[in-house]
Amino acid sequence: MPFVKVYIHFVWSTKNRAPFLNTPELRNQVWQHIRENGKEKNLFIDTVNGFCDHCHCLLSLGTDQTLQKVIQLIKGESSFWINRYFKSEFSKQKFKWQNEYYAVAVGESMLEQVRQYIKNQEEHHKTKSFQQEYPEFLK
Repeated sequence: MPFVKVYIHFVWSTKNRAPFLNTPELRNQVWQHIRENGKEKNLFIDTVNGFCDHCHCLLSLGTDQTLQKVIQLIKGESSFWINRYFKSEFSKQKFKWQNEYYAVAVGESMLEQVRQYIKNQEEHHKTKSFQQEYPEFLK
């Protein structure tokens, strides 16, 4: 049996960066759902968190998993779930994630630093918006 440890830090935003996930309670429910759904789908989600217009997810890929398949499972199912259970939260608009996403490999020596960064999203975005931060990811 192969032993694989490939950690990926994913970041994706809501469609048009709309602040749909506008309360901590709503965000916590969404992140918890992503964790639970990931477990059901054999995704090895380490840390998930975000802010009103985006999500960060640190996970370890399985031997038969691809970036595209994993992100499709997470984003597709979670947007379906959000629309089903929080329809009244979004008035007439349907919740959608942006098609694009950011993904970067994370070495074991950086895991704890990335975990803390993801866990501290609420505090982090009090001083810097996702729009200000995003270009830094691309460096």
